[in-house]
Amino acid sequence: MAVNDGLKASLEEVIRGELSSAETYRVLARREKDPRRKQILEQLAQVEERHAQEWTQRLVELGGQPPSISKVKPMFGWQVYLASAEAVLRRMEEHEEEAVGRYLRMQALGDERTAEIARRVMRDEEEHAHMTRALYTASSAEHPVERILRREPWHVRGGSWIGDAIYGINDGLGAVFGIVSGMAGYSAGSVEGHQTVLIAGLVGTLASALSMGSSAFLAAKSEREVYEAELARERRELQENPEEEIEEMSLFYQLKGFSPEEAEAMARRLAEQPDQMLRLKAHEELGLSEGSFPNPWISLFSAMVSTAIGGLIPVLPFLFARGWTAVFWSAFVSVLAHFAVGAAKSLVTTRKWWVSGLEMTAIAFVVGVLTYLIGVLFNVHV
Repeated sequence: MAVNDGLKASLEEVIRGELSSAETYRVLARREKDPRRKQILEQLAQVEERHAQEWTQRLVELGGQPPSISKVKPMFGWQVYLASAEAVLRRMEEHEEEAVGRYLRMQALGDERTAEIARRVMRDEEEHAHMTRALYTASSAEHPVERILRREPWHVRGGSWIGDAIYGINDGLGAVFGIVSGMAGYSAGSVEGHQTVLIAGLVGTLASALSMGSSAFLAAKSEREVYEAELARERRELQENPEEEIEEMSLFYQLKGFSPEEAEAMARRLAEQPDQMLRLKAHEELGLSEGSFPNPWISLFSAMVSTAIGGLIPVLPFLFARGWTAVFWSAFVSVLAHFAVGAAKSLVTTRKWWVSGLEMTAIAFVVGVLTYLIGVLFNVHV
């Protein structure tokens, strides 16, 4: 009796989950403008609803009552409506993989009929995980510039030392300008505090350069390691489940505009060359190819030197002037440098140069004022 009650409770939970998954796919389908993607999402919803019906029938056979659900809600709450479709599909892939684990556990509950349904449904969930991955991968056709801005500064693909240099100068300039402004406020622009400001600025420059250089090196090195790990995973999946991988590639081609028959034929021809299929899947899913990795040593040098150059800009006036004169010239050249860096970023971001420059100038003003006031506050209370 206890086992039967536990099984009923598990089935009720599964039914709610399948219905929520179906509603999630339907919400995504309503948001989708591409007719092919909309159709695929609708098909996924229909399969999830069919699963719910199968589990409901099994629950009734065991003497249970279907769970009372007044309104089916999608998974992940408001995120399904507001987050990007790519983000929701990524989470749905994780959910489908979790469902596979849940159905594996249900096969061990001692009920053969339930285990039979779980095995069949589990295969569908594995397929759904592949399909959601294909959908969000195909939808993430973002411009390379967007990837640069969305990720850490040093994850610039293709050995873009220009991007590294621009972001290095930006980071060094912003960080050290804040240090110099704060220390100037603390020393109240006095001649006696001049050495303190100078040393703090130089140490901050050195620390920023070393930190950014090492981050750039490790990030560039990690990209290849991630690529190799993903390639090994794809190779294992291709060996263990060739039909699923062919189906996934077929879906990729369908999303690119080919008919299902054409996509199926292309995927099967590609499967005859496993190495080529591996490289193509890595490119489609990760946006990577072996020739796209930056050289770690070039990334290190570019990031470290550019960060040091940016960091030295607010410090240089303190080498030639004293007191408030040094503070004034440091602020003046730093603001100008922020504008120049902002304008230079337009080479990477394609924004209007003067808009980007003014944006960086405003940031410099806010950083300078805030850190200066904090320095003054510490001086007053010490």
